[in-house]
Amino acid sequence: MSSGRSRGIFDGLPIPADKSYLKEGLSRIDESWAAARFDSLPHVVHILTSRDREGEVQFLKEQSDLIEDVVDEVVHAYHHGFNKAIQNYSQILRLFSESAESISTLKVDMAEARKLLGSRNKQLHQLWYRSLTLRHILSLLDQIEGVAKVPSRIEKLIAEKQLYAAVQLHVQSMLMLEREGLQVVGALQDVRSELGKLRGVLFYKILEELHSHLYNKGGYSSSTLNMLDGDEIPTTAIGGAVGNTGQPFSRRTRSIKGEGNFGAGSSLLSSVDGGSSIDGHDDESGAADGLTKDSKSSLRDVPAWLSSATPDEFLETIKKSEASLAVKYLRTLVECLCMLGKVAAAGAILCQRLRPTIHDAITAEIKVYSEHATKARITQGTKPDLISSKGLLESFKMLKHKNKNGSSLNGTQQIVSPISPLMTPTGQAQRAVSELLASVLSSIIHILENHFIVGELLETKTLAHGDSINTPKASAAAEVNWNPDSESSQATGGYSVTFSLSVVQSECQQLICEILRATPEAATADAAVQTARLANKAPVKETRDGSDGLSFAFRITEASVSVQNEAQGWKRGANAQQEGYGTASVLPDLGIYLAASVYRPVLEFTDKIRSLLPEKYSQIGNDGLLAFSENFLKDHFLPAIFVDYRKCVQQAISTPAAFRPRVQATSMYSPFIEKGRPVLQGLLAVDFLAKEVLGWAQLMPKYASELVEFVRTILERTYDRCRTSYTEVVLERQSYKLLGRSDMENLMRLDPASALLENASDEQNFGHNVLNAESLEIEMQISDLLWSLRPIKQENLIHDDQKLILLASLSDSLEYLADSIERLGESFVCPTSLDDKLHNHHRHTRSSSAIPKSLLTLANEYRKLAIDCLKVLRLEMKLVTIFHLQEMTNREYLEDQDADEPDDFIISLTSLITCRDEEMAPFISELKRNYIFGGISSVAANALIKALAEIKSINLLGVQQICRNSIALEQALAAIPSMDSDAIQQRLDRVRTYYELLNLPFEALHAYMTEHEYLFSSKEYTTLLKVNVPGREIPRDAF
Repeated sequence: MSSGRSRGIFDGLPIPADKSYLKEGLSRIDESWAAARFDSLPHVVHILTSRDREGEVQFLKEQSDLIEDVVDEVVHAYHHGFNKAIQNYSQILRLFSESAESISTLKVDMAEARKLLGSRNKQLHQLWYRSLTLRHILSLLDQIEGVAKVPSRIEKLIAEKQLYAAVQLHVQSMLMLEREGLQVVGALQDVRSELGKLRGVLFYKILEELHSHLYNKGGYSSSTLNMLDGDEIPTTAIGGAVGNTGQPFSRRTRSIKGEGNFGAGSSLLSSVDGGSSIDGHDDESGAADGLTKDSKSSLRDVPAWLSSATPDEFLETIKKSEASLAVKYLRTLVECLCMLGKVAAAGAILCQRLRPTIHDAITAEIKVYSEHATKARITQGTKPDLISSKGLLESFKMLKHKNKNGSSLNGTQQIVSPISPLMTPTGQAQRAVSELLASVLSSIIHILENHFIVGELLETKTLAHGDSINTPKASAAAEVNWNPDSESSQATGGYSVTFSLSVVQSECQQLICEILRATPEAATADAAVQTARLANKAPVKETRDGSDGLSFAFRITEASVSVQNEAQGWKRGANAQQEGYGTASVLPDLGIYLAASVYRPVLEFTDKIRSLLPEKYSQIGNDGLLAFSENFLKDHFLPAIFVDYRKCVQQAISTPAAFRPRVQATSMYSPFIEKGRPVLQGLLAVDFLAKEVLGWAQLMPKYASELVEFVRTILERTYDRCRTSYTEVVLERQSYKLLGRSDMENLMRLDPASALLENASDEQNFGHNVLNAESLEIEMQISDLLWSLRPIKQENLIHDDQKLILLASLSDSLEYLADSIERLGESFVCPTSLDDKLHNHHRHTRSSSAIPKSLLTLANEYRKLAIDCLKVLRLEMKLVTIFHLQEMTNREYLEDQDADEPDDFIISLTSLITCRDEEMAPFISELKRNYIFGGISSVAANALIKALAEIKSINLLGVQQICRNSIALEQALAAIPSMDSDAIQQRLDRVRTYYELLNLPFEALHAYMTEHEYLFSSKEYTTLLKVNVPGREIPRDAF
């Protein structure tokens, strides 16, 4: 009858452990007995129908007794709790009864008090009014006592550089003195006078702090903070700037829009109106030193200079700002000026100091740069300092002395270049100017960054508050008269973003003019007028778009340019300012050619200004300095380059030594110019000048197209001069005329040697051609054509060996110049990513600086003329060979004794070949010499065979003499390096075989002709039969 569910019902009953049988008995009780709606009928029916009724009744009695025992145990266990609950309930009933009685009594008492108060209302009102009067009098006495201590407290705050707190206290005190109750107090007149004097002291202290921080000389300037470690940054005693130490101090933060915090003293004003004591400031300052840990988090972002300030709206803004400490400090100083109402006066003074301070800053930066360069020179060794003026001049003298000895490539430069080696585009002077100007402009950028912050702050506050910005807070609180038509420049004393930018760019322009030795007379006059205006406190009225704020007018005093004496520079004009920037301490007086190194720093400077300027100033003309630099380059520098380099090119190619081979015959040819490649001096000079001009293009990407076009012009002029020199050598010569014939031109174009010569990539295989039928046929046609030109006269040949050497040297030089032009095309690429990035932001676009196709076409023209020189030399050697071999004709070779030497004309020919080969060896490569002398063997072999037809008679010794001639010729040709000796031997062996057939009787000769039908042509075989050989009988029908 028991179940798991019933066991769960009785669990938790307080049954002792010694009576566990009760738990077992409970577990046997059926769950139906515990049902909420118990039905007894099933149990009665069960008992009545049971066979053992007494037993069932007895079982129920046992269960009933068991339950009673369990109940007894439960009652025993909860008896104490039941008693306590009953007692609590009794006490609650008692308290409710007592409260009801007390409320009834209170209602009676309140009714009686109401009656009493109603009867004495007038007396109570009088007492209340008297208490208010006494309280007000006590407050006034406290304020009078506090105001008397204000001057000393302000002086203490000034000494601690708590300027904002001092201004707060001053403004608050002046408001108190303006109260009606305090105006009649005579003892406060002295205090009022002292506060008036302290207002001026505060103004000048704030102005000096602002001035020093504008030029990065203050304790909280970005340059100073960057030099400090993170734990040395000045903050409040509780770690004021922990949240901002990670900000870059040199970055400008433009989070000032819409923050016209002129309510900085609002909490102070409300405290005065509410009757609080002036001594509350001291109480708060003292309490700040004893802040608990719970209150430190509220001041965690308060900078050190605001640690004594009373919390207000501006202080909360500074705490929430993510700007750097330098920017926060500048905003604090501007806020102080606004609270004092001294914005216009401060702006006028800043305007007066701007130009001389920028001048001093530039001068100081140049001195620092000079000292750094001197230290670097001392540290690195005894090498002359090319940056300093003395070191630069010493290095120039050293290079000049070396150039006179001709032991350096720079010797060529010193002769042909319009500038010294140090002034080249990659020279030390250019690098020194670029580094110096980049350093100066970088420091100016940091100064301009501060001016932009302050100028934008002042203009923003001016637009928001109008003329009230120049009214002290004490007066502004009583009367705010905002004039929406007032000019911001008048409210700020003429100081603005556009004004500071205009003056700074004007000073930078004067610095550039000093470097370039130009005289900015108009700018000097403009600066004097501006200074006079500011001295008279007449604010400059600027237009909103800034179009009148960035005008630059310079009159350049141009000096005569002298290549040899003045190093191509501009001198300082007679009317130039005597007081400069000190550039003479780091730079020599070199002049106009430094303009190229000025361009890129100015370009980067203009781009940085554009990135720093707020968006609303983006339309003003902020690239006046860049425009001046570009106009100077376009109007002065480029014309000077074109004139000077054109003159140098003309001088280089027109001197007698320009096209004179300049190496000794004993030296060996080298393909590298560093190892003495014998490039003609004129072409080497032109190549150097062209590279130097393109070097200027690298410094000035904007004008690359003009400079590349100029390079093309001088290369064209050089090509014309080379063509003229080539024509002077070959004019009226038979080889030149022959080269102009169409049939010879076609044959030489089909000649494998000429084809490989025109294809420079296959030059390594040149000279090792396999003789095939086609190539032999072309050689035969060329030889026949040349043989048909007999008689060849010596006056139609180039008999002067120096002219032949000139052609060889000219060919190699033209090839060198063509290769140089192609290398320039590969190396001179489009502008770098930096130039692209800089120019993408400017309103002008630069033309493409890639090498144009005209230069590549010109390189091909140079190469073609070089090949023409080689072709003329090849034809000349072939014609010389025929000129000597034509003496074989119309003579008899009937020798009576065996000669030991070849014929005289063969000796003359071989000597000429050997001599010319040795003379050309230093000027041309072996492969090109192979081309020049490689055609001699085929022409000689053909001429020797053709000459037999015109020999009257020949005997055995005559045959031996001709064979000896061919051997001598073979030996001379084989002695030339890189010549294919096998091909030479093959051709001349054929000649000896041909002549040795004359020693055979007719029957043997006929048999040989039958067996070797294609070794010689039928005409050549016929000539063998026709020639008169003494002692040989030839049948009449043999022909």
